[in-house]
Amino acid sequence: MANGSRVVIIGTGFVGSSYAYALLNQGLVEELVLLDLNKEKAEGDAMDLNHGMPFGAPMKIWAGTYDDCKEADIVVITAGANQGPGETRLDLIEKNAAIFKKIVGDVMASGFDGIFIVATNPVDILSYATWKFSGLPMERVIGSGTILDTARFRFLLGQYFNVDSRNVHAYIMGEHGDTELPVWSHADIGGKPILSLLDDKAKSEADLDEIFINVRDAAYHIIERKGATYYAIAMGLVRLTEAIFRNENSILTVSTLLNGQYGLDDIYIGVPAFVNRQGIREVLELNLHEKEREKLHHSASVLKEAMEPLKGM
Repeated sequence: MANGSRVVIIGTGFVGSSYAYALLNQGLVEELVLLDLNKEKAEGDAMDLNHGMPFGAPMKIWAGTYDDCKEADIVVITAGANQGPGETRLDLIEKNAAIFKKIVGDVMASGFDGIFIVATNPVDILSYATWKFSGLPMERVIGSGTILDTARFRFLLGQYFNVDSRNVHAYIMGEHGDTELPVWSHADIGGKPILSLLDDKAKSEADLDEIFINVRDAAYHIIERKGATYYAIAMGLVRLTEAIFRNENSILTVSTLLNGQYGLDDIYIGVPAFVNRQGIREVLELNLHEKEREKLHHSASVLKEAMEPLKGM
């Protein structure tokens, strides 16, 4: 759009509706369009959100159609089969890839020429699929990647060291899933490396290992307790939307296409990247320790193998 901003959310399940609610509270957009296979659900969400307008920022919210994507700045896809108890994110590939082929085709048929944000799991593989299905430049197809894992990491480290999590600088990289890795070599609090803070005998590497395991397995624990995760990822999606609309050049750990960075090619995977109004400006290539690099390559190899079913689509 020449003036203003429009976001289209495809899928008004737990994540999509939480993201819409967070957007209304933040006042980031002027127009919000909700799409769902269950049209009545999208209409109900639009009504409910509109009724909160007197307490929020002025914006136009409605349940729309794919034609509304033509004027959208950002289309956020949260639709798809959810991860169930005992399922890994990779178990969802074939079900969700087929759903995405139709969704992306319908969006592009509208004349859409903006930025895709993908949140559906397995997010790295579905981001790659969206890039392929859409034909858009890679910088305009962004997966939520490890933005949530990184937030969990920062929160738990802040809790452990009794520091505001916003002052913890640390990344989770790789697959948004079981093969992700913590980048301890670039983790710090106020410029002081986290590994150097273990001098206190009450703190140990074993504790840090436990923190990472809790980050990696957080979704399983939450799904066991309440069936799905949605509040924190919704806030992560709002943060990504904000970085785009405000042209921030912020560094966020998103899923983006690598073309030689970290020695990897032709794969979407979670890495720190600069995000601005054009989407991905560039990947931030950190100097990883050898073991971290090996783990990143292992994560990439697992994703590459899992992507095989997409080749025939």
